[in-house]
Amino acid sequence: MPAPRECSLKEFLDLLRDSLNRDACWGVVLSQPCRGESPSKLTVRPVELSGERCYQLAERRGKQEFHLNLNAAALQTRITSDFGERFEQADLFAPDADYSARVIRKDVVRLTKRRPSKSAPALTHDRGKQYLIPEGRPCPFLTEIGVMTPAGQVKAAHQAKFRQVNRFLEFVDDVLPELPPTGVLRVIDFGCGKSYLTFALHYLLTELRGREVEIIGLDLKAEVVRDCQQIAERLGCRGLRFEVGDIAGYETTGPVHLSVSLHACDTATDAALAQAVRWQARVILAVPCCQHELFGLLSDAALPGLLQHGILKERFAALATEALRAGLLEAVGYRTQVVEFIDMEHTPKNLLLRAVRTDRPSLESRDRYEQLKQQLDLREFALERLLSRDRD
Repeated sequence: MPAPRECSLKEFLDLLRDSLNRDACWGVVLSQPCRGESPSKLTVRPVELSGERCYQLAERRGKQEFHLNLNAAALQTRITSDFGERFEQADLFAPDADYSARVIRKDVVRLTKRRPSKSAPALTHDRGKQYLIPEGRPCPFLTEIGVMTPAGQVKAAHQAKFRQVNRFLEFVDDVLPELPPTGVLRVIDFGCGKSYLTFALHYLLTELRGREVEIIGLDLKAEVVRDCQQIAERLGCRGLRFEVGDIAGYETTGPVHLSVSLHACDTATDAALAQAVRWQARVILAVPCCQHELFGLLSDAALPGLLQHGILKERFAALATEALRAGLLEAVGYRTQVVEFIDMEHTPKNLLLRAVRTDRPSLESRDRYEQLKQQLDLREFALERLLSRDRD
């Protein structure tokens, strides 16, 4: 594929028009809101309505999503209006290639052409679940870790794991437009453990999205690291390596674009978040685990009638911990969401923090964070102490 090049905004819109005219538009995503715009994102997919090809536009605004069905001409008009005015990034998925356009100055974009990543879409309006790694297609790393048979059949005992892998990849794929569009993507996975999601991340970025990567899986257990490294070598996973190391003390010599911490226990999640902020990572993904700190800090008098019950206090403390973490990340310049990672029936560790760097610390978010602390009668907690230490 050719290197990225500068071209006019009109040239990209002409690519879109041509793909729509040929019924060869398999999807469009507009992301990266322009300065001053509210956080939002547009996702477009083709559908068939009353025997005619149309396009379903989904616009996410905060926690809400709005849908609109448009014909090709109306979609072209909408994207022409929004790209460059409301959004700085556009991704067009076509049969021959994926095209990414990033506005670099007025009416000029940097256009990147990559190998196609999407197969022909199902055009039904109410489509079934479409996984990034579909069942029935052999996937080497899933076979290696025992989730799939060599023929691509998901083993009955591992259906939940299969869904969890795909759910995680959906979250990562959703934020790819926030990462650098060219060059090597640098990823640190703290507390990688057996690393099935680390291998999934490598598969998504390299096999499905055609990116060069440098992914480091970090864990304290030397035996686990050795086993994962051996699997990576057997599978020929270029750009993936595993190291023994501690979250809090790990140093890196280059930029970190994506920081991942999945099920880091208690304040280890805070240490991973603090490292990611310190490195100014573009995207942070964290699935917290066993939040104990706040349980010992909360006074029963803060919310009488609730915190006097042990089980309720434990669950409330876990939720309050994630609210504090999300609020503090927003205060230091990240657009943050707390989303459900997987259904509760599959795992109790079902919340995921997803944060995208905006480079614009928010005084309003800082005020909300301080108000929440006052409501909880807290002076500080682990993440705040770690970030304060960096400022001292």
